[in-house]
Parts: sequence; structure tokens; C-alpha cells
Amino acid sequence: MEILKVSSKSAPNSVAGAIANVIRESGSAELQAVGAGAANQAIKAVAIARGYLAPTGIDLICVPAFASVEIDGEERTAIRLIVESR
Repeated sequence: MEILKVSSKSAPNSVAGAIANVIRESGSAELQAVGAGAANQAIKAVAIARGYLAPTGIDLICVPAFASVEIDGEERTAIRLIVESR
């Protein structure tokens, strides 16, 4: 599964479009966000993607999880959002 990395500077509409495309292709997507700002943008993107996909009859569910990632040689905790169609 492809991981979409979201930062605090990511545009939620662009991320939502990427989520919608991945969901249409494979049925599930995974977002990774490190930090409060990035998590905020990721959640907004999931909400927007639901709006993009609803007219086609696709509803989304989102399962949050923690993940450890290494950034610049430092161990950080990330939020992973597993987004699937139902």
C-alpha cells in the first residue's frame, strides 16, 4: 500500500484528490503525518475526500494508528490514517 506523506504545509484539497485517486484504484490508502499541524491537514483531507467520493457511492472509513519513523536520524512518532472504502 502506498503511503501518502502529509506535512503541515500540505494543501488539504490536493491531498484529498490524491486520496480519492488511490481509493478509486486500490480501495485503500494510507496517510502518514508527523506533528499536530500535519495531522490536522491529514484529517481535513480525509473529510474533503469523503465529499469527492460520496457522489459516486463510495463512503470512507478512517482507522488511526501510531507508527515510529526515523527523520534525520531521530526516532519520531507519526499518526497513520488507514483510509478504506466501505
